[in-house]
Amino acid sequence: MLEASRQLRVGVVGIGARCYLAALADSSPVSARLVAAADTAPDAVERAQRLLPEGVAVVADHRDLLGHGIDAVVLTTPDDTHEELARFFLEAGIPVYLEKPLAITIEAADRILEVARRTGTRLYVGHNMRHMEVVRLLKSIIDSGRIGEVKAIWCRHFVGNGGDYYFRDWHAERRHVTGLLLQKAAHDIDVMSWLAHSAPARVVGMGGLMVYGEAERRPAGTSAGTVMQDWFSLEHWPADEVGGLNPVIDVEDHSMLMMTMRNGVMTSYQQCHFTPDYWRSYTVIGTRGRAENLGDGAGDVVKVWTKRTEHYAERATQEYVIAEEGTGHDSADQLAIDEFLRFVRDGGATEVSPVSARDAVAAGVLATRSLRSGSVPFDVPELDAELAAYFHRGQQNSHSPTEIS
Repeated sequence: MLEASRQLRVGVVGIGARCYLAALADSSPVSARLVAAADTAPDAVERAQRLLPEGVAVVADHRDLLGHGIDAVVLTTPDDTHEELARFFLEAGIPVYLEKPLAITIEAADRILEVARRTGTRLYVGHNMRHMEVVRLLKSIIDSGRIGEVKAIWCRHFVGNGGDYYFRDWHAERRHVTGLLLQKAAHDIDVMSWLAHSAPARVVGMGGLMVYGEAERRPAGTSAGTVMQDWFSLEHWPADEVGGLNPVIDVEDHSMLMMTMRNGVMTSYQQCHFTPDYWRSYTVIGTRGRAENLGDGAGDVVKVWTKRTEHYAERATQEYVIAEEGTGHDSADQLAIDEFLRFVRDGGATEVSPVSARDAVAAGVLATRSLRSGSVPFDVPELDAELAAYFHRGQQNSHSPTEIS
C-alpha cells in the first residue's frame, strides 16, 4: 500500500513531443517526481536534457524502468506501441497513464482493458479535454437544463497546426495511427460522448487526402533525431506550399464523421488540417436552446441562445467567459496528470473514463473504415458488460478495498 506522504516516483516512455506530460508530475499538488525515462532513439539522452527536468535517468529499454523503483509510468510513444507497452507495465503492477488514443484497433483496446482488470493495476487514459474549461463550461450548461434535452452536438475542428503536428512524422502513416479520425478525433468523440451522456452506436465517415499528398513535397529520409518542437513554425504557410513532409503520407488531411449515440443524440465532427486558424467550435442544441463556444481558450466566450429570433443574434441570451490559467490544453494537461497521480495514490473515481476511451477508439476505427469504403455506416460494438462495470466502479472488484497493494 502506498503511503499518502511518500513522494511518488514516475517514469516516462517516449522522449518526444508529449513527454513533457510526465514532467508535470514535478509541479503537481500530489507529491511526485519524474525520475527516469526510456526511449530507443540514439539521441535519447540529448532529448532528455532538452525536454525533461535535470537529473532524470535515461534508459534505452522500457523494461529497465522497473529497476528505478517507479510507482507509475506515463506512456507517450507512437500509437501503435500502446498495447505492448501498456500491457507490460500493467502486468508488472505499475499504474499507467496512457496517452490517447487507447489503441489503434478495437481488439487492442479491449485487450488493454482486460489486462487492467485481470491484474488490478490502475489504468488512466489521457483524454485531458475533459479538464478543459471550455468543455466543462459546456457540460455545466447542459447539466443545468438551460437548453433543455440535448438532441444534437456538432464539432468543427480547425487544425491550423496540422501540417506540423501530423504530416512531418509517424502521424502521417496508417500503420502507426490507423487514421486521424482516430488519432486526432478520439479527443472529440470522447468529449461529445461526455456531453451527450451516452456512447457511440453507429458511425459514418467521409474524407480524403486533399492538400498534403503531393509527392514532391516529401523529401527522402525522415525526421529521425528531431521532435515536433524542433520543426514547428507558424511560417509554414500557405498549406499548399509547405514542404519537408513525411516521406509516407497515407492518412486523410480532411475528414468528417456522423454518429448516432445510444440515447438517440446525433453528433457530427469535421476535421481540417490545412486551415489558417487552430481551434474547436462545439455547438450543442437542445429542446429549449443552444450553446456554442467562440474560441476555446482563456478569455474566449461560450454563448447560450434560448429566445427565438429571425436572424443571427450576436448578443446571446447569456454569455460566459472561459476563465483558466494558460491555454486550454496546457491547463488540462496539468489537471489530467494531477488526477492520475491522485488515482495512483488514493484510487477512487476519475473524470476520464477508460470505457469512453475504448468507445472513442471503436468509433474512430469504424468511421475511418467507413470513409475508405464509400461511407458505408458501421455499428459500434459495445464493450463486454462485466468489463465495463469494473471500470465504472473505479477499477475495483465489488469486494476489493480502495487501497493499492
